[in-house]
Amino acid sequence: MDKPFDFYRAVSEELDPERLQSKFLSALLDLQNVERGSLWVRSEKGYTCIEAVGAQSESIKSMTIGFGQSSIVGWVIENGKMTVAEAGKDARHFWQAERNIDIKSRLILCFPLLLTSGEVYGAVQLIDTSAGGKSLNLEEGYLALLQQLIDIGSIALSNSLAFSRQAQENRKLRQTLEAISDRESMVGRSAALLAVRKRAGEYARTDFPVLITGESGSGKELLAREIHRLSGRSGGAFLAQNCSCIPDSLLESELFGYEKGAFTGALKAKPGLFESANEGTVFLDEIGDMPLPLQAKILRVIQEGEIKPIGTSRSRKVNVRIISATNRDLQSEIGRENFREDLFYRLNVLPLRVPALRERPEDIGLLLEHFLSREALRLGTARKRFSAEALRFLLDYEWPGNVRELENFVKHIMVITPGEIIAGEDLSHHFICAAPRRAEEEKPARGEGMNGAAGGAEACMFDGCSWEELERRYVLHLLEKNRWHVTRAAKEAGVNRSTFDSRMKKLNIRK
Repeated sequence: MDKPFDFYRAVSEELDPERLQSKFLSALLDLQNVERGSLWVRSEKGYTCIEAVGAQSESIKSMTIGFGQSSIVGWVIENGKMTVAEAGKDARHFWQAERNIDIKSRLILCFPLLLTSGEVYGAVQLIDTSAGGKSLNLEEGYLALLQQLIDIGSIALSNSLAFSRQAQENRKLRQTLEAISDRESMVGRSAALLAVRKRAGEYARTDFPVLITGESGSGKELLAREIHRLSGRSGGAFLAQNCSCIPDSLLESELFGYEKGAFTGALKAKPGLFESANEGTVFLDEIGDMPLPLQAKILRVIQEGEIKPIGTSRSRKVNVRIISATNRDLQSEIGRENFREDLFYRLNVLPLRVPALRERPEDIGLLLEHFLSREALRLGTARKRFSAEALRFLLDYEWPGNVRELENFVKHIMVITPGEIIAGEDLSHHFICAAPRRAEEEKPARGEGMNGAAGGAEACMFDGCSWEELERRYVLHLLEKNRWHVTRAAKEAGVNRSTFDSRMKKLNIRK
């Protein structure tokens, strides 16, 4: 009675497929008092040995017996019945499997491995190598008990194999997602985008500074990464820093690093972005917001290839390529004395403008499809699609936040839409008025509404919205437009920073 209990414990306590296979087979060999056995499963090309125990059994493991070749395991798997075969005399015996084994089989006991549905997915062989093959217990009652134990073990084994396959698929999925993330490129085939990508490829062949201009959310950083990837520096680091989202003193330490004791809290030296990206590329986003004192230090990096960490008087040589980006008109900022003219000309050696999404409307459909597929893969859900009505609206929408707005919209709509079809009414959760923008010739005259009455267009925009909801949408619009730079959003709203902060807290808006 102890041996069956040991068998139950062996197959119930193990989760790892390989260890379970070994324990399962070894427990069966112990029950039959023999020293050789093997596990086989149906594969694409035939019957493959996934585990083998006994002297010289390594020559059998991973072996595949083709579907057209006669074998005991093949017969058991196809017929779903237990069998006993005498090696060398039974026509089903695949003797070639033992070609490199010194001690040959005498008697073979083979059982089918079953799923809970009753489907046969494999077989287990217990092999007697004793003289005359007299070690195996072939009593009818004992074989019936053994079959019951094997049925239990085979289900545990099939579940373990299925779990292992799923885990492997999940690993492949994670690798795919990482590849997607690492190799994200600008999607589209419009003439405007193709011209920009062609120019980026040309710029990649040089080491000169590149200044990328364009509206927020148009893909400036993505283009900078593409230039780095195509350049001779692709083996080095690509490090990015947004110059508008952190205080001036912190920005300097992030870019240039600092020495131990340089300021309170500097418990150890820290290399800056330029030093960490040596032999690679540094991307300075929103460089138009960089304070003037720091601009002078950036100029020195470009001119001399030197940095000076905070807390030291010694300069260090660095070899980096600088790609910068801005949504501001830097020449106007020069006129207002907010940006150094000499730095502008150093950065603007290779200018590149990213077109806004409204300038390449033929790419909107491609971007929608791309983000739908990508997010479905990331979420592990079925891929959704837009109804004709919803797609018409989205193709006609101007997308003031450009590709970033479109990408965030897809993430949002994928989560809140329960079905596989995203209908026109589903868009109202995201847009104030989910109705296509009329062509200019179809728009009513100034002062007339949608039905010829004044205020109709406004009614479409504001109907059903509370004051708080409208204010919330307005605040979110300003924050998205200004990339969550609160000071700039407050300035555009015509209020001071503290007032804007207060409204954000009241509306429970956080990044």
